[in-house]
Amino acid sequence: MSQAASTAALLVLEDGRAFAGTSYGSTGETFGEAVFTTGMTGYQETLTDPSYHRQIVTQTAPHIGNTGVNDEDDESHRIWVAGYVVRDPARVPSNWRAKRTLDDQLKAQGIVGISGIDTRALTRHLRERGAMRAGISTEILDPAALLAKVLEQPPMVGADLASEVTATEAYVVPAEGERRFTVVALDLGIKSMTPKRMAERGIEVHVLPATATLEEVLAVNPDGIFMSNGPGDPETTEHPTTLLKQLLEQNKPYFGICFGNQVFGRALGLGTFKLKYGHRGINQPVLDRATGKVEITAQNHGFAVDAPIDETVETPYGTAEVSHVSLNDNVVEGLKLTGRDGRVLAFSVQYHPEAAAGPHDSAYLFDRFVELMEGRS
Repeated sequence: MSQAASTAALLVLEDGRAFAGTSYGSTGETFGEAVFTTGMTGYQETLTDPSYHRQIVTQTAPHIGNTGVNDEDDESHRIWVAGYVVRDPARVPSNWRAKRTLDDQLKAQGIVGISGIDTRALTRHLRERGAMRAGISTEILDPAALLAKVLEQPPMVGADLASEVTATEAYVVPAEGERRFTVVALDLGIKSMTPKRMAERGIEVHVLPATATLEEVLAVNPDGIFMSNGPGDPETTEHPTTLLKQLLEQNKPYFGICFGNQVFGRALGLGTFKLKYGHRGINQPVLDRATGKVEITAQNHGFAVDAPIDETVETPYGTAEVSHVSLNDNVVEGLKLTGRDGRVLAFSVQYHPEAAAGPHDSAYLFDRFVELMEGRS
């Protein structure tokens, strides 16, 4: 009998709700913000997405681990989730690319998880009460004792986490084929598929740490600026926000996704706020207000930009407006900035057009970034 089937585990939320199950992955205890993701596939990309740093992730899909773990689909060099919650882990993976089981991968990287609980009940609870602190333990099986430790943990509001997931030094992802443009990508928790999508379009991507200075960015002589996804509270992003303001003043074309959308909003003078339970999954509907088309998108965020949906906002760099909205709750899903010369200078979206783990509806945004740089060259 496997360890996952024989070792008891306990999940406790900060409001006292408790779920008893069995260990999945490593034993021990872990703490983080309890969230859920609605993707039916793509658990390997989810686990290795830096945006999930310090979060205990619940999979709403009941069967997890069916395709095992391969060596191609990781979105970074490690698993970032603080803990993992599933209902029915696969006993035997079946996929021609699988190299190991998900359980073995979790154990190898010390990720504490729990299985065999009612993930539907947990998800409904988080939708009603909101994302909250939580703990998983195979050592403390008394709910009151584990709750006491959960309440000692810091909240996600005010958490500066981009500095904990960013690259320690700069690196370059070369263009595939002829180099058409050079882009600086500020790594706030970047997924590996993002620079690859740009490289496919002839862009040489210089990925710089979140602490990069204006001088370091300009030394690359970039045709455009990109800011990535990432974890934490956007109100803590003083340095990236200031840097982006300086770059917009120099009319540098900009594209941001997820956390990069929130930084863009703050650079434009807009506010951000924490969502009740966030948007996480690969099936989130978004309306492109310019075309009227609906995209099914991949998302992972717990904060959003506070902007007037039907009004423009005058900024020091031009006129800003909301370009995309969520069809689930009308949350801002994209921004567009028209410069003083009447041409689009910058845009951003709250979702993940790199399509890891899908869908591909939003891939055109990388083409739009190319067009933006063409128009400014």
